[in-house]
Amino acid sequence: MRGAVIHAPGDVRFETLDDPKILHPTDAVIRTAVSCVCGSDLWPWRGLEPIGAPHPMGHEYVGFVEEVGSGVTSVKPGQFVVGSFATSDNTCANCSNGFQSNCLHREFMSTCQADYIRVPNAEGTLVATDEVPGEEFWPSLLAVSDVMGTGWWAADAAEVQPGSTAVVVGDGAVGLSAVIAARERGADRIIAMSRHASRQKLALEFGATDIVTERGDEGIARIKDLTGGIGADSVLECVGTAEAMRQALHSARPGGNVGFVGVPHDVAVDGDELFFSHVGLRGGPAPVRRYLPDLVERVLSGRIDPGRVFDLTLPLDQVAEGYRAMDERRAIKALLKP
Repeated sequence: MRGAVIHAPGDVRFETLDDPKILHPTDAVIRTAVSCVCGSDLWPWRGLEPIGAPHPMGHEYVGFVEEVGSGVTSVKPGQFVVGSFATSDNTCANCSNGFQSNCLHREFMSTCQADYIRVPNAEGTLVATDEVPGEEFWPSLLAVSDVMGTGWWAADAAEVQPGSTAVVVGDGAVGLSAVIAARERGADRIIAMSRHASRQKLALEFGATDIVTERGDEGIARIKDLTGGIGADSVLECVGTAEAMRQALHSARPGGNVGFVGVPHDVAVDGDELFFSHVGLRGGPAPVRRYLPDLVERVLSGRIDPGRVFDLTLPLDQVAEGYRAMDERRAIKALLKP
């Protein structure tokens, strides 16, 4: 088969790889319908995460079941399935508590920018649709496998409630998905922090009521101005930088909550500052599997359309251009078609 392999910062190549095989009874092999490049893939691309030896890339996927191990009964060959970037048995104590992304048998997907992929823990990870959905739904179902699920987790962790005010820090695919999540969870006011006109437009179409272009102290001051000097009930941090975290914590009101879902890079939280702020802080890898059935239904019913974050579509063999376009902010998110 063919797939993306990262060799060094700025060096992703499309290469011939070994076909995936069933290695354990709990495995499944699926043929990817569509895949994509994630914003978190840009960390190693930019040299901000170690790469080590060349290795495949990609952790978002939907596709068709080709083969299953003897221990997999929840899906069968021919079905269209949506999975999560973090696999889970969906039966351990952590899964039962709703944190499948911290499953005791968790494995992170990392080979999905390819024609075929092996999915460990398939029984507890994959969710099959009742029938093969039309191709017009594939981008949104792909978004559900990570960015939409992560945006939903941001809203859940920040405890967005009906009638509340929510702030979304970050205007990438996760941040834009978080706007959808805040709207779906009933926020009355959704303030999107963005400096990019095309992303501002999409945020407003997804449900944002206000746009704040300022960052840092100026951005915090602007949020305070918009919230009567107090701050927001919920802040959804969808970037992962120190600046974004500080902006999120200082934009929340006393008693408010911050949900942080951006993969942290050089982020440190001052304990004294957090203690006296009375702000709640929760985050981590999104338990996407918890939300999959609900989000799939919302997509197929037409209630949400997170696939609109894909503003660049490329053949899979042009995956490197997808990385470049996102790195240069020429694209929000690149969809890859095998």
